[in-house]
Amino acid sequence: KRRLEDGEDVLISGFGKFCVKEKKVRKGRNPSTGEVMMLDKRRVVTFKCSGKLKKKINGK
Repeated sequence: KRRLEDGEDVLISGFGKFCVKEKKVRKGRNPSTGEVMMLDKRRVVTFKCSGKLKKKINGK
Protein backbone atom coordinates (compact mmCIF):
# COMPACT_ATOMS: atom_id res chain seq x y z
CA LYS A 1 0.00 0.00 0.00
CA ARG A 2 2.77 2.42 0.93
CA ARG A 3 4.63 1.81 -2.35
CA LEU A 4 1.51 2.54 -4.38
CA GLU A 5 0.91 5.72 -2.36
CA ASP A 6 4.49 6.76 -3.20
CA GLY A 7 3.77 6.23 -6.93
CA GLU A 8 5.75 3.00 -7.30
CA ASP A 9 4.53 -0.06 -9.18
CA VAL A 10 4.09 -3.34 -7.25
CA LEU A 11 4.91 -6.67 -8.91
CA ILE A 12 3.65 -9.94 -7.43
CA SER A 13 5.41 -12.74 -9.25
CA GLY A 14 3.01 -15.22 -10.88
CA PHE A 15 0.00 -12.99 -10.12
CA GLY A 16 0.39 -9.61 -11.79
CA LYS A 17 1.47 -6.00 -11.51
CA PHE A 18 -0.28 -3.05 -9.88
CA CYS A 19 0.65 0.18 -11.68
CA VAL A 20 0.07 3.80 -10.69
CA LYS A 21 -1.13 6.00 -13.57
CA GLU A 22 -1.64 9.76 -13.74
CA LYS A 23 -4.99 10.98 -15.09
CA LYS A 24 -5.04 14.45 -16.65
CA VAL A 25 -7.55 17.22 -15.98
CA ARG A 26 -10.62 16.61 -18.15
CA LYS A 27 -14.17 17.73 -18.76
CA GLY A 28 -16.90 15.79 -17.03
CA ARG A 29 -20.63 16.05 -16.58
CA ASN A 30 -22.78 15.74 -13.48
CA PRO A 31 -25.24 12.97 -14.49
CA SER A 32 -28.09 14.26 -12.33
CA THR A 33 -27.95 17.93 -13.40
CA GLY A 34 -26.13 17.75 -16.73
CA GLU A 35 -23.77 20.51 -15.53
CA VAL A 36 -20.35 20.49 -17.24
CA MET A 37 -17.40 20.58 -14.85
CA MET A 38 -13.65 20.08 -14.87
CA LEU A 39 -12.39 16.96 -13.11
CA ASP A 40 -9.06 17.37 -11.29
CA LYS A 41 -5.96 15.41 -12.19
CA ARG A 42 -5.58 12.29 -10.08
CA ARG A 43 -3.68 9.06 -9.66
CA VAL A 44 -5.34 5.68 -10.17
CA VAL A 45 -4.15 2.10 -9.67
CA THR A 46 -4.45 -0.35 -12.56
CA PHE A 47 -3.78 -4.09 -12.60
CA LYS A 48 -2.09 -6.15 -15.32
CA CYS A 49 -2.52 -9.90 -15.00
CA SER A 50 0.60 -12.08 -15.35
CA GLY A 51 0.88 -14.50 -18.27
CA LYS A 52 0.83 -17.50 -15.91
CA LEU A 53 -2.39 -16.38 -14.22
CA LYS A 54 -4.00 -15.53 -17.55
CA LYS A 55 -3.29 -19.04 -18.84
CA LYS A 56 -4.71 -20.58 -15.65
CA ILE A 57 -7.91 -18.49 -15.90
CA ASN A 58 -8.39 -19.35 -19.57
CA GLY A 59 -7.82 -23.07 -18.89
CA LYS A 60 -4.75 -23.42 -21.11
